[in-house]
Amino acid sequence: MKVKIRADTVEIEGYVNAVGRDSRRLTDEYGYPFVEQIQPGTFGKALEDAKREERAILCLLDHKEDHVIGETGVNLELEEDSIGLHARAVITDPETVEAAREKRLKGWSFGFNDLDYRESYGENCTRRTITELILLEVSVIDDKLIPCYAGTSIHARAETTRSEERRVGKECRS
Repeated sequence: MKVKIRADTVEIEGYVNAVGRDSRRLTDEYGYPFVEQIQPGTFGKALEDAKREERAILCLLDHKEDHVIGETGVNLELEEDSIGLHARAVITDPETVEAAREKRLKGWSFGFNDLDYRESYGENCTRRTITELILLEVSVIDDKLIPCYAGTSIHARAETTRSEERRVGKECRS
């Protein structure tokens, strides 16, 4: 994640999610373990759908619906490339700017509704491959949330992004 702090703004750039990579082992609202990954092209289609529907995708701090810090068409740019969903935002929200100054920003995340996915069943858990989704928001994540996607903080998706409660658990092998 690139973070450039200016007088009263912060420019944040990086990958919200790398496509084709597994999340950490998560637990759904019923306590069943699963891992998920986003199939390449899924974000691109979601972005095209939002544009066609003239629907802005919000930028939030820590998935807080009452803390909107941007939106597409205003101060947020989103695109899917060969790595994944890339974001760039210029934020003026004082809390986010302060978190950047204090080096508390950890990465990006996203909230979505899945429209289509494939499931496969392994020894320890279910694998969900998301093939179509509605991208509702991307979030700048600070040190208050645990990433659901491992790897670098650039590719983080934070816990509790969907309507179901998710808990990070042990690794899943399928």
